[in-house]
Parts: sequence; structure tokens; C-alpha cells
Amino acid sequence: MSDGSLSIRARIREASNATFLADLDGEAVVYKPIEGERPLWDFPDGTLADREVSAYLVSEAFGWDVVPPTWMGEGPFGRGMIQRWQEIDLEQDAVDLVPTEDAESTVDGTAPSPWLPVLEAIDEQDRPVTLVHEDTAALRRMAVFDVVVNNADRKGGHVLAMPDGHRFGVDHGLTFHVEHKLRTVLWGWIGEPLDPDELEGLDRVAEALHGDLAEALDEHLTVAELDTLRARVAALRAVGVFPPPPGHGPAVPWPLF
Repeated sequence: MSDGSLSIRARIREASNATFLADLDGEAVVYKPIEGERPLWDFPDGTLADREVSAYLVSEAFGWDVVPPTWMGEGPFGRGMIQRWQEIDLEQDAVDLVPTEDAESTVDGTAPSPWLPVLEAIDEQDRPVTLVHEDTAALRRMAVFDVVVNNADRKGGHVLAMPDGHRFGVDHGLTFHVEHKLRTVLWGWIGEPLDPDELEGLDRVAEALHGDLAEALDEHLTVAELDTLRARVAALRAVGVFPPPPGHGPAVPWPLF
């Protein structure tokens, strides 16, 4: 072990890159070593951990607690991303695939927040189904965050439903590209105005990008990536609505979950 404090409990097999459940000083964490990152054609090699840490730093600037505490550290397989493990509520689904006839129902049959439809499809038994997500402030904030960080991989499984109703977003390795890469399952608010809380969050990030946040991100992102991050914040603030997909390339990640 590199520092004598992080020990591996198990490998998380569902992840695309080498991902481990680990113990750090008695606390459960997720550990993603840089050496375990698979090369991608459109992202520089060995940068995914830095992008995950950068996403957390931007989340903190928003002040919305979208991303669990995330930092760079040492582990048995070298330097990598470490993130505090979250125990989700298995009875809640913030994003789901439901029969199309049920797409207008409420989240749990009694809650006031309706499902918002994203896309329709046919399942393996030729039945119409609809990808939906809940209409909550926590998920709206995550959608704003994804636009800003240019998240290319917001799958349904990357939204963690917490027992208290909070929603965490995880797996932010495919972010901060200088080209438009936004692929997400959270398209339910296209064209809706951002509310005052969301606009204030953008203002906080814009201000921080000319101060401490910029200095922190300079360790993890290139100058071009930092410049385009500033440009995305400014553009979203100026338009003031949830943007639609650009019309080229896939609008959702695959698989969806």
C-alpha cells in the first residue's frame, strides 16, 4: 500500500474502469486508480481522476452538494480518485424506465412530483416504455451542474437516491471536454427558465472561476478546458433556460443505466 491507510474491500465489477470499494481510516470510500483507466478516443489518457476531482470542486462552488466529497490520493494501485461512499435508498428511483402508460404517474403513487418523460422506446417484449426522471429541485440542480461541467455520461445509475431525498451525482470522469459532449438522462426541463436559486448558483461559480476555484482547477484541467468552462457558465447564465440537445451526436449515454 502506498500510504498504509487505504485497504481494498472489493472490486466494483459494473464499472468501466478499475473501481474499488475500499476502507480509509475506518470510512468506506470508492477508489479509482489512474492506472486502471481505460484509454478513450476523445479524452486524454490518464485524466479521468482529475476530472472527477474537478467536478467535486465545481459542485462545492455551486453550494448544492451535488457530488460527494472527492479528492486525489494514494492507494494500493497508485494515485487515483477517492470518493466518500454513499449508502443509497434502494426503495427510491430518481430515474426509471416505466411502461409508457404509467409515465404520467407520480414518483411513488402519492408524492406530488410527477415523472418527467425523456424518451420513448420499445422493450425486448415489444412493449412501449418511457425513460422518466423525477421533477425535484435536487435533480434540477444536477442538470444545471451537468451543463456546466459538460457531462458526457449522466446515466440513470449515476444518480444516487439518498434516504433523506437528496440526490448525489457520481462518475464524472467524462467531463470538462472543450467540445460539446453533454449526454444525459436529465432532459425533462428543456426550455424551462432557470429559477433564482439556480441563477445564483451560476453566479457563485462564475465568481469563483476568477479566484480560488480557478486556482484549484488549474492542478487538474488544461487552460483551454478552464476557459471553456467559464464560457459555458456565462452562456447558460445569459440564456437563463435549460438548453436542448444541440442536434448532432447522441443526446443520452448508452447504456441508459
